[in-house]
Amino acid sequence: MGFFTALLAILPLLIIPALFYRFSAITNPKRNKPIRHGRRNPVEPTHLMVVLGSGGHTAEMLAMLERAVTEKDPSQKLDWKDYMHRTWVVGSGDSISAERAKDFEDMVIPLSTPEDLMAGKVKRATYGGVGTYDIVTVPRAREIHQPLATAPVSSFKCMRACYDLLTRYTTETRDGHAGGPGQKDFPDVILCNGPATATILVFTSMLLRFFDVKGCSTRGKLRTIYVESWARVKTPSLSGRLLSRVVDRFLAQWPQLERAAGGRAEYMGVLV
Repeated sequence: MGFFTALLAILPLLIIPALFYRFSAITNPKRNKPIRHGRRNPVEPTHLMVVLGSGGHTAEMLAMLERAVTEKDPSQKLDWKDYMHRTWVVGSGDSISAERAKDFEDMVIPLSTPEDLMAGKVKRATYGGVGTYDIVTVPRAREIHQPLATAPVSSFKCMRACYDLLTRYTTETRDGHAGGPGQKDFPDVILCNGPATATILVFTSMLLRFFDVKGCSTRGKLRTIYVESWARVKTPSLSGRLLSRVVDRFLAQWPQLERAAGGRAEYMGVLV
């Protein structure tokens, strides 16, 4: 009896540091980057996931993306060709955001000709087009004016849907190697800017990385970028406060917000 009593006494002393070490490892921004056979391999999609809120969140996200893909400065430009599959995430009932995501994809097509994409550096034969995309609806974490007492239930439903979404495309690999050419996989990058659904999605991605589901952590998948809203000048939003120390990058659009947010916040200037 004395042995088991002692074992139960020291067990928390062993488990708690192990859990803390694992949590630190999966939230370390210097962790593994996605493994690929080749950055510009047109038959091996890189997966970008973009979370749209409603109203202002969606408007800001699409404004940032449009500015990024049309940017002339190579150091500031987002190469849409690098993400051969995109998943747009919208909350239930938000048909406007879904339609605007489709409009954005249609807008990108004329910007993505072989000449623009390859710029004479790669043979046109390797041009893989503008890739594929899908628009997925998940339950909202919390509806407008929803009582706080029911928020845990709706948040759990949202988390379950986010889990299904994040594991929608996976590859069977050995020893943490990259998936085969043409296979869709976990999102490489998750981009969000504030809605509650995005917060649930990020925490769900952390859960997957914690348990290294299908090697997502080993292979450097599910990296997260959070952009705080342009409207948040002096103090971060609730989502920002929750995510400032766990996302891989936290981008602030005002210098004073960088100091107020703390954590991993970095001032990037106005992005919209």
